[in-house]
Amino acid sequence: MPERPDVPLEWVERLRTVLDGFPDCIEESAWVGVRWRVGQATVAHVFGGEDQLFRITFRAEPDEVTAFQHLGAPYFKVSWGRNVVGILLDDNTDWEELAELLTDSYCIQAPVRLAQQVPRPRSLRPDQPA
Repeated sequence: MPERPDVPLEWVERLRTVLDGFPDCIEESAWVGVRWRVGQATVAHVFGGEDQLFRITFRAEPDEVTAFQHLGAPYFKVSWGRNVVGILLDDNTDWEELAELLTDSYCIQAPVRLAQQVPRPRSLRPDQPA
């Protein structure tokens, strides 16, 4: 694997364990950091900022976007894209929660035939009550 000096390798490995399990989800170097895509759609993008903080962005359902806007750190909504949100990564990151959010992001971005192959967390499945 290529070096990823701008993102802790341990974190990239943790993200790989989730994202590499999705059908046709491909990891690639981005202009900064690492991103995972399905087709041409970005599922997740992890990167370090000039402020020395690390972030991961991904897609969310509309109600989740609203929640992210109001929760505050470590959650945030980006200024571009109507459904793009993120989390600041640090030693306190809840990796199980992040795995659920990334699963949802993949299912939002993937073609239906691929998304149907991925079990979604119960609380995030649009076809089942929470």
